[in-house]
Amino acid sequence: MTHRVSRPAPHRDQVLGLMLDAQAELIAAFEECDGAARFRAQDWTRPGGGGGHARVLEAGAVFERAGVNVSAVEGGRVPEAIREAHGLDADSGFFATGLSTVLHPRNPWAPSFHANFRYFEVDGDRTWWFGGGADMTPCYGFEEDARHLHRTLKECCDTYDRAFYADAKKACDDYFHLPHRGEARGVGGIFFDHLHPEGPDGWDRGFGLVRRGLDALLPAYLPIVRRRMDTPYGERERRWQLHRRGRYVEFNLVYDRGTQFGLQTRGNTEAILMSLPPMTAWSFDLRPEPDSPEARLSDFLRPRDWLALESLEPAETRR
Repeated sequence: MTHRVSRPAPHRDQVLGLMLDAQAELIAAFEECDGAARFRAQDWTRPGGGGGHARVLEAGAVFERAGVNVSAVEGGRVPEAIREAHGLDADSGFFATGLSTVLHPRNPWAPSFHANFRYFEVDGDRTWWFGGGADMTPCYGFEEDARHLHRTLKECCDTYDRAFYADAKKACDDYFHLPHRGEARGVGGIFFDHLHPEGPDGWDRGFGLVRRGLDALLPAYLPIVRRRMDTPYGERERRWQLHRRGRYVEFNLVYDRGTQFGLQTRGNTEAILMSLPPMTAWSFDLRPEPDSPEARLSDFLRPRDWLALESLEPAETRR
């Protein structure tokens, strides 16, 4: 009798399976939160190899747009955006897979949210790394919301390395910054790239961090959007929301490396640009009224240690 030996799935298959499972879980949770709209599916094939699964909800009761996309692409030439960032040979074969989710709530008091987790291989799996992160972009600042986000993300990071959160937070603050405006895009979160833990269990440790990062997205964001989604608002708040969304668009189209990578690899343009809000506005030299909630946002978005602020509160207010 011949006995078959069960072999672990290739690394790329393990990561892609994780991304697809997380996509299904996120879609179910966001549909339940919205209560009205459903995600529309569009699967696509990339001419050079691979493809993806775009899932987009539009015109919902809670989310004006929400997207949860998974892609897995490969080719014989490393894209410029990745080659320059990691010092790679252009003529190397590559494989990349990842999940990206972006949510733009209808209510201006509820913040937008973005997360992306990814895996990259060059020349098979001889060179590999993980990347990822999550960040939040409010139009109106609430310290309890920022603290909740950072507390949840720190708990996730601490399972990997207790020193990791501080570095990932700083990287997020540095990355999600608009140099031409001299301002942060939001309240930050975590961001990491080219994560390649050393040692025989290095790949498993990196994979574990990505898995726990994906698991942290719903507890990090949904309690915040549920807290804000029914807050009354009027035309003033809506105008401010559209104005602030302009900043989001500026970052994604000018600086975001994920957008550049997707376009350079000839990915699905609709899936790549689903991260943009469905409606936005640019007002010339808009100046909020002094000491208004809108005027206070600029200072609120200044990078800070949100969890240090939490430690100064009486314990009973954090329950």
